[in-house]
Amino acid sequence: MSFSSLVKNEIVNINNTRSESLAELSAFLRNSATISNSDIKVVTENAKIARRIFKLVKELYNINCIITTQQTNLNKNNIYLLKITEKLPIILEDLSMHKERFAPPKPYLVSDEAERRAYLRGVFLACGSLNDPKTANYHLELLVNAKAEADFLEKLLDEFNLNGKIFKRYKGYMVYLKEAEKISDFLRIISANQAVLYFEDIRIYRDHKNMINRLNNCEQANVDKVIRTAKKQLEAIHILLTTLGLEALDEKIQTVIKYRLKYPENSLSELSELISLETGKKITKSGLNHRFRTIRQLVSTIKKQGV
Repeated sequence: MSFSSLVKNEIVNINNTRSESLAELSAFLRNSATISNSDIKVVTENAKIARRIFKLVKELYNINCIITTQQTNLNKNNIYLLKITEKLPIILEDLSMHKERFAPPKPYLVSDEAERRAYLRGVFLACGSLNDPKTANYHLELLVNAKAEADFLEKLLDEFNLNGKIFKRYKGYMVYLKEAEKISDFLRIISANQAVLYFEDIRIYRDHKNMINRLNNCEQANVDKVIRTAKKQLEAIHILLTTLGLEALDEKIQTVIKYRLKYPENSLSELSELISLETGKKITKSGLNHRFRTIRQLVSTIKKQGV
């Protein structure tokens, strides 16, 4: 079962007030129903969503939806068809769908925060999808048919500081969220509390894993840098030893050369500690770097003189 289905199966069990049920049912029908003069039809593969719509219609209008099931050749899952044939004018007027189905809902349907949450819940049940954070990038989308509905949802999401975006699709409009924190907030807003816990656990794990990878990459880069630096120092030392010889060099330079040859892969910080410890003479990383700079200058002079 997909993560989207798990979220939907959780939120269909939420108990609403009457005004919240009106907001949720309006959002669901305007984004998934087929409306004619004789009926309102809803098609879904999710049995729990079918039961949810049946329940909302029953509680709000004291009528029963006609439910039929069928099975397609391509899919073993049942298809549920809900048909509302009674009180159509009252229902459409109540749900702000009587004259202009694709116009934004009337303000009374989303007049407070609880109703706005219920509306978003209904939209997600109708046309929402969400990637499983464990297997894909963070992405939540609401695919609606009308531009007016997309604009309304964008503003509604912004009221919760979710920063929703709209993308024009070949068919319809996609209102989407990409930020993990915003998606988690959306799930919290529609009261998908178990999904929030799952999502946050995965997000924390992924963030921790990414941090470890970044640290490992940084550490490996530092190791590579140390090796490259040491290699260049050893090459310079080899030139000095084959041209001038160790005895011709300053005593401090001789010490640095001996310890670099002794510890060919250590960093300057480690090498300065080793020299200080073994010789009893304190030398800092900066001091050690200065002596290697002197070695490079000697090698440069040798190359210019063609020795």
